[in-house]
Amino acid sequence: MIASRTTRLAALFVLPAAFTLGVATPAPAHEGHATGTTKAADGDTYQIDLEQLNDSGASGAALVSLEGDKLTVKIDAQGLVPGQPHAQHIHGSTDGHDFRCPDKSADKDGDGIVTTAEGLPQYGDINISLTTKGDTSKDSGLAVDRMPVADKDGRLTYSRTITVSQDVADHLKDLHVVQHGIDRNDDGKYDFGAGKSELDPKLPQEATAPANCGMVKGAAVGSMPVGGVETGGGTTRGVESPGLLAAGGAAVLAAGGLFAVRRRPRTSAVRHDG
Repeated sequence: MIASRTTRLAALFVLPAAFTLGVATPAPAHEGHATGTTKAADGDTYQIDLEQLNDSGASGAALVSLEGDKLTVKIDAQGLVPGQPHAQHIHGSTDGHDFRCPDKSADKDGDGIVTTAEGLPQYGDINISLTTKGDTSKDSGLAVDRMPVADKDGRLTYSRTITVSQDVADHLKDLHVVQHGIDRNDDGKYDFGAGKSELDPKLPQEATAPANCGMVKGAAVGSMPVGGVETGGGTTRGVESPGLLAAGGAAVLAAGGLFAVRRRPRTSAVRHDG
């Protein structure tokens, strides 16, 4: 399954020919996650396997590539809430702390959901907000109007190159990707059935709870097609739809404008470019 996701991601998101793909020497790591003692090298491409959290059914794969201070992030995920925006971030530490993806033990209140607040001690704070445009700092963590939207089948593709700080470049292997947004009651939308988000009481818990998480592997991906970047069709689909941007960010969700799409049954400082 992981191999097929990686193959599909490679086929969907080909790196520019000028983007050198080196083969990295695996860093000292446990469970594929480096401890910060070995820096990522320019031109290396690292694979991230996204595994579900909160029984969301969401999985996928990501590739992160570093060229100087340019970080290219490409994601192909499925099993997400169809038609809904999914906040996504790079979490972790740039000071050598070994954060990692949480497990069910992080659910401290026993309600069956590892919330963002419950997961933070394990996966760390937001380092980069993986928005589709504009700011990519922690401040855009809940910029729902600039987060990618899953298509009608729950598929989400994303590709963006971001200018990052030297700290991020030096500690890329210590970072990981988290996508948010679950459908606890399978009603095809984000609602308040699971309560309010602890991040913003105007938002449902479902909208901000983590859906999947993946850590950077310790070795580069050695085989990728050569060609131009294919941006994919799911990056901003639905975001510009009439009525969905009557208000920005949390206000959009609070107004209920993004909750109406039915779901089919399941089968750190960062500068930004663009």
